[in-house]
Amino acid sequence: MLRKAFMIVVLLWGASATAAAADLSPINLPPPDTKGGRPLMQCLNDRKTDRSFAPRKLAPEILSNLLWAAAGINRPEKKGRTAPTAHNRQEIDVYVAMEEGLYLYAPESHSLRGVVKKDLRADTVHLFQPSRGSIANAPVQLIYVADYAKMGLASSEADKHFYAVADTGFISQNVYLYCASEGLATGVRAYFDKDALAKSVKLRDKQKVILVQAVGYAQ
Repeated sequence: MLRKAFMIVVLLWGASATAAAADLSPINLPPPDTKGGRPLMQCLNDRKTDRSFAPRKLAPEILSNLLWAAAGINRPEKKGRTAPTAHNRQEIDVYVAMEEGLYLYAPESHSLRGVVKKDLRADTVHLFQPSRGSIANAPVQLIYVADYAKMGLASSEADKHFYAVADTGFISQNVYLYCASEGLATGVRAYFDKDALAKSVKLRDKQKVILVQAVGYAQ
């Protein structure tokens, strides 16, 4: 009886999550512009962390280029990404929190899949962070999630965590350089309630939030 009741709860939760995602229409992003941008050395010179953001939204073309730079496919024949991962596991998923809701970036189709129809941007900022209000203003909060299930059985949990953190760093630096190229403000953070955010994002046990990164225009 208890098992049957548990299965009913699981099914209801799954149906609720599916319904929430269905409320968010997928977003087909414009093709990324891979020919533009400023010289690399200038971007490195201008790379910095910001903590103050204006609420102005990003244009679809900017969002498209941003996500492709973060973890898009740059070698279609091999499904190679713009950022490396250990053993090419490609275990880091990029979630995109915006005013309209939470999306998951799908590199293969270069699109956004709806996850939760709720503005979760404030959930990425710690309650006691001094600049909480300004950071929450950013139109986009990137949430980097490691899926340990994609990392094989041979690696220990410590190794998986090490690889996940390193691989997330590669992606976040791609974002930093793109933002420096386009005059956007950005800042990566590790100071937030990871357990609460994981619950809001509806992650599985094998999925772990590693870092979050705000992107927008300087205030």
